Amino acid sequence: MKISLEWLREYVKVEAAPAELVDKLNMIGLVVESVEEKDGDVVIEIETYANRPDTLGHLGVARELAAAYGLPLEAPAWPVIEVPEKAAGLVDVQVADESLCPRYCGMIVRGVRVGPSPDWLRRRIEAVGLRPINNVVDVTNYVLFATAQPIHAFDLSRIRGSKVIVRRAKRGESLRDLDGRLLELDPEMLVIADESRPIALAGVIGGEESGITEATSDVFIESANFDPVSIRRTSKKLGLSTDASYRFERGADVSFPPQAARMVASLLTRMGGKAASGLIDVYPRPYKPKTVILRRQRVADLLGVPVEAGFIAAVLERLGFSLSEQREGVWAVEPPSFRVDIEREADLIEEVARFYGYDRIPSEPTPLRSFELTVNRRRERLRKLREALLGQGFDEVINMSFSDPETEQALGGSSAPVPIRNPISVRASVMRTSLMPGLLENAAWNLNRGLEGVHIFEFGNVYYMKEDRPQEELCLGLLATGLLEGSGIWEKPRPTGLHILKGAVEAALERLRYEPIAFEREAHPYFEPDSSLTILYKGQPVGCLGRVRGGLAGRHSLEADVYAAELSLAALFEKQPRPFQYAPAPRFPAVVRDLSFLIDADVPYREVEKALARLKAPLLEAAELRDRFTGASVPAGAVSLTIRFRYRHPQRTLQAEEADQAEREVLSQLGAALKLQLREGKIDNRD
Repeated sequence: MKISLEWLREYVKVEAAPAELVDKLNMIGLVVESVEEKDGDVVIEIETYANRPDTLGHLGVARELAAAYGLPLEAPAWPVIEVPEKAAGLVDVQVADESLCPRYCGMIVRGVRVGPSPDWLRRRIEAVGLRPINNVVDVTNYVLFATAQPIHAFDLSRIRGSKVIVRRAKRGESLRDLDGRLLELDPEMLVIADESRPIALAGVIGGEESGITEATSDVFIESANFDPVSIRRTSKKLGLSTDASYRFERGADVSFPPQAARMVASLLTRMGGKAASGLIDVYPRPYKPKTVILRRQRVADLLGVPVEAGFIAAVLERLGFSLSEQREGVWAVEPPSFRVDIEREADLIEEVARFYGYDRIPSEPTPLRSFELTVNRRRERLRKLREALLGQGFDEVINMSFSDPETEQALGGSSAPVPIRNPISVRASVMRTSLMPGLLENAAWNLNRGLEGVHIFEFGNVYYMKEDRPQEELCLGLLATGLLEGSGIWEKPRPTGLHILKGAVEAALERLRYEPIAFEREAHPYFEPDSSLTILYKGQPVGCLGRVRGGLAGRHSLEADVYAAELSLAALFEKQPRPFQYAPAPRFPAVVRDLSFLIDADVPYREVEKALARLKAPLLEAAELRDRFTGASVPAGAVSLTIRFRYRHPQRTLQAEEADQAEREVLSQLGAALKLQLREGKIDNRD
C-alpha cells in the first residue's frame, strides 16, 4: 500500500521528518518497505496484513499515526450540492441476497461533464501508482485509496429499467468487463444487474455496457459492502484481482458506505454536477458492535510489565474504541466497525503493546506462578495395575460396553442387565453385566488366527439394575488359555493353569501395596464347580476366579481350558493400601533352606500361609512357596510343597548351628499347626 505524505497530512497534522515517520510506523507494526520522493512529495510503501483492511487507505494509516503521536484526527467536510429531485425516485435498488450484500448505498449526480481531472486529483492518483483516466473514475479511485472503501460509478442512462438489482448470477449469463474480457458467470457469483442483464461483477469489476464514457451525464454512485468469502471465491475462480476485490476480500467497514458515497458526490458536484437529494441505503440488518472485556491485570500478565490504566484507555479511545469501565482496572470495550480483526481480549492487549512500545518490554522470561497439580488416584492405580499385568505377560484389550441378551442369559449371573432404548442392533441391545463375554470373544478371535496362547486383561465398567435403578461399576477382567511362553529361548512353552492367573492377580494387587488377598472355594455360575474361587480382601468378597465352565467356553468355540478372573475395582479402590515403608538393605548374608513337605491335597494353601505367618522364630526372616508337585513319587491324596525359609541375624553373620536350631523350631511349630510330613532329604540353597 503506497501512502502519500502530503495526502496523509490532510487527516493528521504530523510534522515529523520522513525518517522519523518511518521509524514510528515500524514501531506500531506498519512495516515500511520503501520510501521515495515523487514530484515534491514523499511516497511511503507499507506492508499490509490480511487482518487489517482499515490500513488499506490513507485514513486508516492517519488514525494509527494520530494515536501514536497523540494528535487529533482531522475530519474534512464533504458538502454536497443537491437538487430537489429524489434519488429514490430515479432508480429502484433491490438486494435479493442479503447474506452476500449486507449493505448497499447509492447516490445520483446529474449534469456531470466527463473530462480530465484537476491537477490536485491527478497528483493524488499518480502518487499511489495509478494512471488518471477521467474525473469520474479518478474520483472513485481517490475515495478508495483515501478511505479503503471501494466505489463504483455507473452511467445512469445505460441502466435498463432504472433498476439496480443485487443478485446471484443466473446459469449461462456472461459479462464483458471494463477491460473488454468476457467473463462466464455461475450462480455462486454475485452480480449487479438491471432489469435484463448483469452490468457489474459485485465487488470485483464493472461492466463495459454500463461504464462511464465521454457521453455520460448522469452518474449512479455505488458504495456497498459485500461478503468477503463470496468476493474471494469469485476473484479466484475468474483469476481476476482488482483494488476493490483486494479490500472486500479482507472485510470492508460495513458502517462506512454512506460517507464514502457522499465524498464522491461532493467531489463530482464541485466539478459542476448536481446531486439528487437523499441517499439510497438498503441496510436490513444494521451492525451490532461486539463487547470485549479487557483486564489491566491480564495486560500485565501477557506483556510482562505493568501498564498504567490511563495509558490503556487513552490509546484505545484514540484508535476509535469505546470504553466503559466496569470496575477498577476492568473495561467493557466496543471495537469500531472498521476493526474487523478484534475478536478477543488478547487482540486488545496487542493494540496496547504496539503503542506502549515493544522496545520497552524487557527481554526476559516471564516468571511463572507455581501451582499444585491435582492427583487422580484412580488413574494412578489403573496405571500401576496395567504395568504389573503387562509385566506378567498379559496384553490389554478394550471391548464395547454393549452386549447380547442371549449372551447375558448364558452367563447365568444374578445381575439384571440395563436395556438400551435405541440399540444399534438386537445383538447389542443391553449393557454388559460382566467383562467375561468380551474376553472370551477376544480369545476365540486370536486362537482362530494361529496364536497358541492368549493372556489378556481389560479395565471397564459393567452395568446392572439394582432396585429399579441402573448401576455402574469399574471392574478388572483377566483371561488365560493355551500355552504360556517360556521366559527364555531354553524354556519351552507350558500349558496355562489356574496358578498362572492366580499369581497375576496377586502380583497386580501387590503392586498397589494391598495386603495379601485370600482365595476361598465357592461355586460361581461362570466357572466349573471343582475350580471356582472367591477372591477375598480382608474377608470381603471382591471378585472371582476359576476355570470357565465348558458350556460358556463352547459358545465361543473354545476347546482348551480357559481360566478367567473378574475383580471389582470399585470395591478395592475404597480400601486404603498399606503405607509405603522403607527398610535398609541387610548388612549380613542370609541362610536359605528349602524344605519339602507332604500335605493332604484337600488342605488349601491359604491354611499353610496362615501357619507360616504365625511362626515365632526370631531368626526367620521370610518363608515362601517355591514348588507344588504331584506325581508318582507322591502318595495318593497328598501333594508336595517346597517352601523356602530365609534366616538372618540382624547384627552379625549367622552360624550354621544357629540356622539348624531355628529350622528345628520352625518344623516343630508347623507340625503342631498342620499335619505336615517332611520328605526325605533337604536342600540348602545359598542363592
